Order: sequence, then C-alpha cells, then structure tokens
Amino acid sequence: MKTLLEAIRPTTFIESQKLRDFLGLELTIAAETFQHTGSFKFRAAYNLALNVENAEILTASSGNFGQALAYACFLLKKKCVVVMPETSAKVKIEAVKSYGATVDLVNTKIVGRSARVAQLAAEMPSAYVASPYDDLLVIDGNSTIGDELAARDFEVVISPIGGGGLISGISKGLCRNNSQAILVGAEPLLGNDAARSLKAGKIVANESEPPTIADGARTLSLGVQNWEIIKEGVSEIIEVTDEKIAEAVRIYFGLANLKAEPTGALALGAILENKKRFEGKKVCAIVSGGNVDAEVYRQILAG
Repeated sequence: MKTLLEAIRPTTFIESQKLRDFLGLELTIAAETFQHTGSFKFRAAYNLALNVENAEILTASSGNFGQALAYACFLLKKKCVVVMPETSAKVKIEAVKSYGATVDLVNTKIVGRSARVAQLAAEMPSAYVASPYDDLLVIDGNSTIGDELAARDFEVVISPIGGGGLISGISKGLCRNNSQAILVGAEPLLGNDAARSLKAGKIVANESEPPTIADGARTLSLGVQNWEIIKEGVSEIIEVTDEKIAEAVRIYFGLANLKAEPTGALALGAILENKKRFEGKKVCAIVSGGNVDAEVYRQILAG
C-alpha cells in the first residue's frame, strides 16, 4: 500500500516562452493534467481513501473527483459509488465506470446531488460519505500541491475555485512552508459565490447550479472547512467570464501545447481579465485538469 507521496505524480511545471511573450508576463504553468485520472483530484481522493477505515465510499461529483476516487478505491480495493449529474461530461462518466465504480446518474432539476447522496447513505450505513472539497482529508491531499509551489519563488499563485478544495489545500501547503506568495482565486462569473463570500465575509451561496462551461466549478457554495482557510489565506477572487475561459483554453492549446479543461483554464482566464494586475511579478497559473469531452473541446477550439 503506497503512501500519498508515493502514489501521486508531481505537478508538471511548464515555462512557455510563446505564452510569456504573448502575455508580457513571467508566467509558469503548474499543470495537474498529467496527474493520475487527469486532474489534481487524485491527490485528495487517494488521501481520503487511504485514511478512512470504511470499505466503501460514497460521493457526488461532476466527474473529476468521482473518477479520482474510483481509481483510488480500485488501488486500495474498496467499493466506490459516485452520484453524477446526467449533464456530466461523457468522458468523465465512462472514466468512473472504467475504474470499477458504480455510477448513479441523477437529473439535478428533479433531485439534487446532495439529496441523492443522502438517500443512498441511508441504504449504505457502513459507507463513508466523502465531499469532493469540504473534508479535511481532501484538503490535506491537495495541500501537497502547495508544498511543491512553495519550493519555488513565485510571487503570485492563481488557482481555480469551485467548492474550495484545491485553493484551501494550496493555501495550507504554502502557509506551512512559510511561502510569501500571494494566493488568488479564479472563479466563473456565472457562479461567483466565492467572490461574493470573500466580499461579504461569510459564505454566500448560488441559488442554483451555475450554467458555466467550467463544469468543475458548478458548485452551490464553498465548503465550510474550505471557507475557514480561504477567508484567511486568499487575497482576492477574480471573476472570469465564460468567453475568457474559452479563450484561455484556446491559448493553452495554441501557445503551450497543453490541453486544459475549461475549469482548468480559469487561472489564465483571470489573467486575461486584468493582465496589468500581474505585470512585473513571477506568476504561477494552476491548470487543475484536462478532462473534457472531445466534441466540447473541438467546439471551444473552433471558437
């Protein structure tokens, strides 16, 4: 049985001169697209599956955490059930199934993911109910990215934000290594609950699942445990239009030879919203994952 650090792949740092020249910034990409299952979520999922005693784990996910948890459970010989919206990317649904997990598809207009998880939890009393973000084991798994970032001299780190699992983990890793880097969140404008929460000083929720192309950030609100870290460790959250998210996906493909899913392109989208904000600084943009349906990706690249 491998430890977390033995199981994960280190993040891939990319310095694209073409991209730097285009932006006029000293930008480094920290890509988790080459992580197991194609996103940072494997760090969290493996840490959780490794450290809970339960033989079966239940979760809800739009895709990335679901497939990461499915693979982690496969490696650790545990049962996994993932509740997914019917609108999830097909590539993510099939990936979850391919690792041996059970997929429970729901129409979120009829029953919410959390409500369906509650129903299944009643039927599976011995299962551990895992949040993709609001769980200390998830945050601790993601904090290993912060450890890697702290080993470099970045002045600004920009991270995508949905439920807050990634950015709170990065914050924890940076802080314990005494990093002086400023941590900035990048969030879809169509689902800007985190930005509104930071301004209000308390958790503010979206009224419904945001219709953004960044499917990994279609969350109703930040997690409670994530918020406690975010409100102290994140300096600001930049709201990114879907147009800038799509543009960032195209730029990564054209100038860095990198496939990023829309959620993974949020950090670059934040830069495109206000490049002057980052001039003269050593900036790191987190690309959280690269799992996107081929047809959706084709449409985005076609503009």
